[in-house]
Amino acid sequence: MSRRLFLLTALLVVLLAALPAPISAADDKQPAAAASPDAALETAPVEIDGQLLFRVRGASSYPAAQRAEAIRNRVEKVAADESFRSSELRTEEVDNSTTIMAGQEFLLAVSDGDAKVERYSRQHLADLHLARIRQAIEDYRRLRSSDALLRGALYTAGATVALLAGIALLVFLGRRLEDKLSQRLKNRIHAVGIQSFEIVRAETIWQALHGILYATRATVMLLLGFIYLHVVLALFPWTRGTANNLFGLIKRGVGEVGKRGAALVPDLIILVVIYYLFRFVLRVLRHFFEAVERKSVTLHGFEAEWAVPTYKLVRLAIIAFGIIIAYPYIPGSQSAAFKGVSLFVGVVFSLGSSTAISNIIAGYLMTYRRVFKVGDRVKVGEIVGDVMAVRLQVTHLLTLKNEEVTVPNSQILNGDVVNFSSMAGSKGLILHTIVGIGYETPWRQVEAMLLEAAKRTPGILREPRPYILIKALADF
Repeated sequence: MSRRLFLLTALLVVLLAALPAPISAADDKQPAAAASPDAALETAPVEIDGQLLFRVRGASSYPAAQRAEAIRNRVEKVAADESFRSSELRTEEVDNSTTIMAGQEFLLAVSDGDAKVERYSRQHLADLHLARIRQAIEDYRRLRSSDALLRGALYTAGATVALLAGIALLVFLGRRLEDKLSQRLKNRIHAVGIQSFEIVRAETIWQALHGILYATRATVMLLLGFIYLHVVLALFPWTRGTANNLFGLIKRGVGEVGKRGAALVPDLIILVVIYYLFRFVLRVLRHFFEAVERKSVTLHGFEAEWAVPTYKLVRLAIIAFGIIIAYPYIPGSQSAAFKGVSLFVGVVFSLGSSTAISNIIAGYLMTYRRVFKVGDRVKVGEIVGDVMAVRLQVTHLLTLKNEEVTVPNSQILNGDVVNFSSMAGSKGLILHTIVGIGYETPWRQVEAMLLEAAKRTPGILREPRPYILIKALADF
């Protein structure tokens, strides 16, 4: 009981001690809430050579950025006038504001609203602004003196030499390190595999290690370049502001890239899913048509030689369908530049591929019409030869003189094709020739000689018997 009483007492003490904190916090928030309208006002920095002097607020008719720019221009104009001494800066009371004057030149007016935002009295805030302006004028002149500029140039030259020396040293040390690793580790790196199947080759592992070393060296070079830029830009007054904001610029750039990259993550995930889904479908179809080609799977009315071209057509249709589905999720696909490039590529493709597309379509039509197949002896126009290969756009023929002739598929489809091999295997092929004889020659004797010559020719069938057809009675 005593232990419980002690714990209860300690708990009450802690609660009582914690009660004033929220009350005081609430009390502290009261002035902040009262000052929130002024605190919410937009302010802009007044900077000289990258150094912040103070911030000023604006009004709906006179934005803060415009007011800060005007003050900066007036201060720089006074600072550029060597005849004016910074000790001659003064403040004057004008109506309900305190103005800062440089001789007869007006620089800045401090109002009660400005003082309320800074939570100072108006005169005290004006004195602080005057001191900052005086220091800025002195720094402005000092940094633009010939001694300061010469010193900056010398420091820049030294920094450049140091940067080049650092890069050369990095390259030298990087090569030495690669040589050492090559001597000690390259022979010890072995392929990763299961039994005789290599999952990761040794060369791939070494290339990955080499890439890591190269990336590390490049990162160090980029860091040296950043330090060099920061130092050199800070040496001169015109670029000091850029030097001060260099890290912020890089940080904002990286942050913006990271933010946009994070926004693209859902679309990239969808693209990856679409890619692997269509890849799986294409793999299944490829195995199916390979089985059809091997005649492991037979389809009624579907020839085995149609398997490969049919798979190519189906693959093309599926890839086109996948691109249509994935297009809205491609980063930048909705931008005007992306649409312009797509339109340009489409116009170029349509103008330059009309003949190619017609040949491709003709090639597939020939395949499904079974005009001929590889190995057939055909006659296309005046060309007689054996079919060597049927491509998407052209067909290769080997003539009787061992000449390879390339014929466009559209020409074959639009012309007459004589296939000497399609019926030769089942019904045979009637070989024929035309001869002419004079009227003074006994035509019965010529017919008998021709029939005897056909009978003596090897490979000629007995049935159907050879025959002679008289076609015309002309001059001979």
